[in-house]
Amino acid sequence: MRRERIDSGTATNEERFTHLSPLIDMVAEPVAQAPLLETSIPNWPVRRGKVRDIYDLGDRLLLVASDRISAFDWVLPNGIPDKGRVLTQTTLFWLELLGEQNHLISADAAEFGLPRGVDPEPFAGRSMLVQKADVVPIECVVRGYLSGSGWKEYRQNGQVCGVRLPAGLVESDQLPEPIFTPATKEESGHDINISFERMKQLVGGDVADELCRRSLAIYSRGAELARQRGIIIADTKFEWGWLGGRLILIDEVLTPDSSRFWPADSFSPGRGQPSFDKQFVRDWLETTTWDKNSPPPALPDVVVGRPREKYIDAYERLTGRAFAWK
Repeated sequence: MRRERIDSGTATNEERFTHLSPLIDMVAEPVAQAPLLETSIPNWPVRRGKVRDIYDLGDRLLLVASDRISAFDWVLPNGIPDKGRVLTQTTLFWLELLGEQNHLISADAAEFGLPRGVDPEPFAGRSMLVQKADVVPIECVVRGYLSGSGWKEYRQNGQVCGVRLPAGLVESDQLPEPIFTPATKEESGHDINISFERMKQLVGGDVADELCRRSLAIYSRGAELARQRGIIIADTKFEWGWLGGRLILIDEVLTPDSSRFWPADSFSPGRGQPSFDKQFVRDWLETTTWDKNSPPPALPDVVVGRPREKYIDAYERLTGRAFAWK
């Protein structure tokens, strides 16, 4: 999607927002149900990330995907209803379909062992009980199309993370073949792209080779199925961990939050593409006076409703299933 900077002038945020049409659709209905921004389980140690509440149970973790949403490295004050459930259900779909070794124990809230008196309903559909693994400190990024930071780097030097690409490519072009472009995992801010040679120095050559091979294979299988169902997966990132001497897939898999999903029927190289992710929220924030250095503004209902529709649309296209919590 072409991102258009709107001159603030004297217009209100809502007036400036309408100028984005037809790039964005203003017909989304206000969402009635409240988003789940935080969970609590008495006496269970928890670490809260931008989106997840992670409960440490010794050799297991309970991963709870909240409805929090972040943009420009800030968690926004209000969330997107059902976002956590859609993303979790998308991951579960891929884990079942791909058959890749992974950390999942159960996604049934009745099997989490919640303390007596804790209502399981807020955890249903958005949580996974998983085996605790030693996380590999690398984001395993696979790119099938030229976009985002890859497009920016290509314009500068004709390559992406040390991978030389053909001359003359335009934004959003499909690459001759998918490429593996690792990044470091940063505690705050954006991950940092690195070369494959640097990855080998960090994790060892054999491990780097295995992660590259397996990440490319998963992406290729997932992208082929998604394309058949009307979605282009332009790029994605996988996370891996060690468990019992084996490298297993962990965290979310091929979701609109960990990937760049584009509708195939409107794909047109040479520009940015409309997406199924939170880009709509970023675009709205760009129309406000927010400086990105102070707490962000709350999202109006029409902005909250649209990404919810996009997440659900992507899930239903991919899986062929109706989203169960609508």
